[in-house]
Amino acid sequence: MSVLDSSLVRGADTDRLAGHDKILIIDLGSQVTQLIARRVREEKVYCEIVPFQRADEAFKAMRPKGVILSGGPASVLDRDAPLAPAAIYEAGVPILGICYGEQAMAQQLGGRVEGGHHREFGRAEVTVTEDSPLFEGVWRKGERYPVWMSHGDRVTRLPAGFRVVAQLRAQDRGLQGRLDHARV
Repeated sequence: MSVLDSSLVRGADTDRLAGHDKILIIDLGSQVTQLIARRVREEKVYCEIVPFQRADEAFKAMRPKGVILSGGPASVLDRDAPLAPAAIYEAGVPILGICYGEQAMAQQLGGRVEGGHHREFGRAEVTVTEDSPLFEGVWRKGERYPVWMSHGDRVTRLPAGFRVVAQLRAQDRGLQGRLDHARV
């Protein structure tokens, strides 16, 4: 299975996929980007993974119905942090940011991300606190679900128009947060 159909990135004919829902996964350095793609494909949705450096041209060529920003080991506070192209935020398609992807999206859209006092890694539980299309048919409001977290930074102010729809609780330390890897 190919990670990237390079003909799409180069702007070749995309008519063969015109009638299909397509998701673009922008790889920001995550070790589990392939797993994210597999889970999307298991739902019978076509997706492609592209490195963040090629995301702008891939987005224009593919015209996806949605975008996933992967996690990654970087900090959005780093000088040359990997980021998504601004055009995807202006395109009006749904965007899902996972861990670092969430932090990058928050930072790029006017939120605030701060360095954590320590890295958090391990099993946690997320509690769905609000109804959201993100959880529809999968998770229910008021229920808890096991997740895996791995991050050092945290979003301390949401961008305008965003809201918290779930809370994270580390099972062994009682920590609260919003960053998780529900797919693991």
